[in-house]
Amino acid sequence: MKGFTKQHPDIPEALRGTYAGLATPPIIDYLQSLGITAVELLPVHEHVDDRHLVERGLSNYWGYNTLGYLAPDARYSSAGALGQQVSEFKAMVKTLHAAGIEVILDVVYNHTAEGNHLGPTLSMKGFDNPAYYRLMPDNARYYLDYTGTGNSLNMLHPRVLQLIMDSLRYWVLEMHVDGFRFDLAATLARGLHDRIGCQPSSTLFTRIRCSRRSS
Repeated sequence: MKGFTKQHPDIPEALRGTYAGLATPPIIDYLQSLGITAVELLPVHEHVDDRHLVERGLSNYWGYNTLGYLAPDARYSSAGALGQQVSEFKAMVKTLHAAGIEVILDVVYNHTAEGNHLGPTLSMKGFDNPAYYRLMPDNARYYLDYTGTGNSLNMLHPRVLQLIMDSLRYWVLEMHVDGFRFDLAATLARGLHDRIGCQPSSTLFTRIRCSRRSS
């Protein structure tokens, strides 16, 4: 979305790189001319830039450093950051749907922006660190890191599963997206028996399947 519309000469400058920009007539016409029936957005959950990037004057351009699973990232909003980003995202989805184009989100539920033991305390670390994150069994100061990003969400805890399921329902029922691409999905299947690696029937995937059957 950001790179696709950022330098498009036919999009008003204020809308480039935003939700609204993706829903402008030049973009819709272009997508339809290619026969595209679905777009996949890189992570649009609210995210935080990594400290080591900020210190070097850089940013997490792709957004794979999520923190707010029930909030569209305000930096992609042209209308404002006090709730206007929600309305703008919904309007974008509605416009794409009217053009026969579905919206798929790339979601990052395997880790958060809070990083390892040296990372910031922004949300879940402060609420209940051992509930939300997988910790080293012999030293709870350190995190099990299946993702290479510093931490791994604790898929064994009911509150974590509830958070993810609430997030998925929110984006489908309230924001009207059509599907998801799960970043590092294999890490979401790690359970009590890590020695066997991915477990297809893990609790999270079971809940997703059951939710689909009941909908």
